[in-house]
Amino acid sequence: MEKKNSDEKEIQQLKNRFRDLADKSFRQGIYTFTGFLGLSSQELFWQEETGLKYAGYRLNGGYEGAERVLIRFGSGEDLGYETEFPIACIRIAPLARKFADELSHRDFLGALMNLGIERDTLGDIKVADAQAYLFCLDSVSEFICGNLTQVKHTSVKCSLTEDVGVLPTEKPVQVILHVPSLRADAVLARVYDLSREKSIELFRAGKVYVNGRRCEDNARKLKCGETVNARGFGKFSLSGEPRETRKGRLAVEAEVFR
Repeated sequence: MEKKNSDEKEIQQLKNRFRDLADKSFRQGIYTFTGFLGLSSQELFWQEETGLKYAGYRLNGGYEGAERVLIRFGSGEDLGYETEFPIACIRIAPLARKFADELSHRDFLGALMNLGIERDTLGDIKVADAQAYLFCLDSVSEFICGNLTQVKHTSVKCSLTEDVGVLPTEKPVQVILHVPSLRADAVLARVYDLSREKSIELFRAGKVYVNGRRCEDNARKLKCGETVNARGFGKFSLSGEPRETRKGRLAVEAEVFR
């Protein structure tokens, strides 16, 4: 009960924070920003979005398709000027690739958290070939570049970069799913080899997001191009139109990110 009350308090505090930032932007004629928000926090914003529209808003994580994003309150049309999001991109690379560990997202995040940095100052971390591109608030970028010297057992160097066009991209596994229908629970169960009951539990627990929005309707029909995130499992997207098999099931192509 104590944890539930604590969670409810944090949820209400974040909702109040959205309203305070929107109100400040509108009243003072300035842009205001949240910290980086994960999918669950973004969902709280969408719950309040109708009452925040008056201030204007935009979401940005530093690159197209970012999972963790900042929300900027304020409209250039209303304020008469534009301003950049306070996001920096840092390239974290091993000093000697030959001797580097195989580093994961968890390794980079752990090293950053060990510096005492708040999670909401950090955005996505794109990892490939023992190096990473970190999106963070520009207010902490200098500190990170000056203090992050080791990830796991690997010595690293950090440098600011604006060339986000070279971001490493996750390589999905291409699969063909045979499902009875395109119901979200049926497709998710097939992708992660779960029972239908376990799949439905994930929806009820609020752990499934479709195109970045929490989905509690497990019977929702998925469409080609939609991306599904299942917390604790990964994400996938449907990449092709379904076709009916001889046995009356549907065959659909999907890209699964492990």
